[in-house]
Amino acid sequence: MKANNSNQITLPIDENFTTSYKIIILNKTKFLEELEKLENSEKLDTIKNQIISLKAIINNYSNDFIGLININMNGDTISLRTDIIIDELDQILKSQTLERAKYYIKRLKNSIDKVKTNKINDINLLKWKEYNDVLTDSLWIFDKRDASGSHLGWYWGNFIPQIPYQMMMRYTKRNDWVLDCFLGSGTTLIESKRLGRNGIGIELNPKVVDEAKKYIDAEPNKFNVISEILIGDSRKIDLKPILNKYNINQVQLLIMHPPYHDIIQFSNDSNDLSNSENTESFLKKFGEVVDNMTPFLEKGRYLALVIGDKYSKGEWIPLGFYCMNEILKRPYILKSIIVKNFEETRAKRNQKELWRYRALVGGFYIFKHEYIMLFKKNEVNKNAFIE
Repeated sequence: MKANNSNQITLPIDENFTTSYKIIILNKTKFLEELEKLENSEKLDTIKNQIISLKAIINNYSNDFIGLININMNGDTISLRTDIIIDELDQILKSQTLERAKYYIKRLKNSIDKVKTNKINDINLLKWKEYNDVLTDSLWIFDKRDASGSHLGWYWGNFIPQIPYQMMMRYTKRNDWVLDCFLGSGTTLIESKRLGRNGIGIELNPKVVDEAKKYIDAEPNKFNVISEILIGDSRKIDLKPILNKYNINQVQLLIMHPPYHDIIQFSNDSNDLSNSENTESFLKKFGEVVDNMTPFLEKGRYLALVIGDKYSKGEWIPLGFYCMNEILKRPYILKSIIVKNFEETRAKRNQKELWRYRALVGGFYIFKHEYIMLFKKNEVNKNAFIE
């Protein structure tokens, strides 16, 4: 996929994409009426027999003699995943007591009729089973990066789109603001457009910004959100003018994916963290970025750090935990440490045997992971102030 002379980009279409589950459209009022009858029943056998009838209708529309199934979303209808609704009905069937059956019926009824979310995301907790794509474990295994839409791994050292996707799904709501202070190729802003989040990205290298902007602009803006790119040093840049422009004071999610010190040199700029003379210098600069960005993150919201370790002069350098400690010197608490695999990097591509030999000779293990560290801002930074 290449840009043409007009700087326009043709996006790839994944023709093999199919959903892994079926959807059923039910008459919402009728379904709630049936559940209400079951909830008022005083006989467990009666409840189970009626549940069997409901399952028969869902599994075979020709069994619908009560007007439960709709063929489209017109009118008072609800769209549900067939596998989940069957699972909920099966749970009622397995109930050993009337009280337990009624508990599951009430839970199902609430999931149809109500919405329950928390303060930091749009996940409907009454339909939590539907969010298969939202990860909750601390080990993430991805066989490949998401290359759909305008995502393209053209930039050396960019992270996979699945990371900002997970962070935004868990820690932001629609129309919230996301700040990425090491923007690079723009992965975060592409994903924020897809999910209906406003995004601000900071990038030191103007040439990288020019290229990233093409791909960010190429992503359809179906939610009409804002994507702003600032060129500058995240240690020093003043975000107040851009926030004032949109009449906001703070953002709801801060994402940091800094250089892993000098593993990759991203530019010749002395302000670039990848040009730090040593680990101590890198951590000092990284801490300055955290200090500059923290006042602009809303209290009680999350900072996501994506970082890996490095190997230098025969020694493993736990860069990720050093960075973690820098953040913990500030007003944050650690919420989670996620370990994410990577099977192949550009630096090691087609060199698996060579790196295996080097590992055997050098007595070390080959990097196959990096960290996503989650921090929650737990108090106002008394040393910083936003007017």
